[in-house]
Amino acid sequence: MALLESTTVPLGTTMPKFELRNPDGVLYKSDELYGDSGLFVVFTCNHCPYALAVWPRLIRLAQYVRELGVNIVAINPNINPAYPEDSPEEMKIKIKQWNLDFPYLVDDTQNVARIFHAQCTPDIYVYNHKKELVYHGRIDDNWKDETAVTREELKEAIELMTAGVPLSGAQHPAMGCSIKWLS
Repeated sequence: MALLESTTVPLGTTMPKFELRNPDGVLYKSDELYGDSGLFVVFTCNHCPYALAVWPRLIRLAQYVRELGVNIVAINPNINPAYPEDSPEEMKIKIKQWNLDFPYLVDDTQNVARIFHAQCTPDIYVYNHKKELVYHGRIDDNWKDETAVTREELKEAIELMTAGVPLSGAQHPAMGCSIKWLS
């Protein structure tokens, strides 16, 4: 699979509003997903090797940042007949297999991915309590080998945000497979 980087989205951008359903049909509204300190949004899927490599880290990080008042939502924009492993039925299997305790939502129109300017899986965004983008980048400095990670950039960004410390403008893009656009 070809490696693609996320596009630049200006920090301070207001989080787009959205409504999406999980694979069981339960509706989630973006305004209701926020924790007291913010929201961490990740566009991801079930099949991409880059996404699969970081799923365990995202799950652990979700538990940690919830204690800081930041919630997480995962969104699957790869609802494409050419990729049946990303279907809502397969998402149900992954939710159970990974014991997800946060929403994993279906973006079957891909409209939400488009309004966020998401490009790859995973593509990560962190919004503060004012719903302003403070981080758009990678989870850490080694997607391939968790044991070789020397800097957990996403975790650091969330810790700084919740401590009220401004983040530096230097952020490395997320990397992964391209979103499987329908058109």
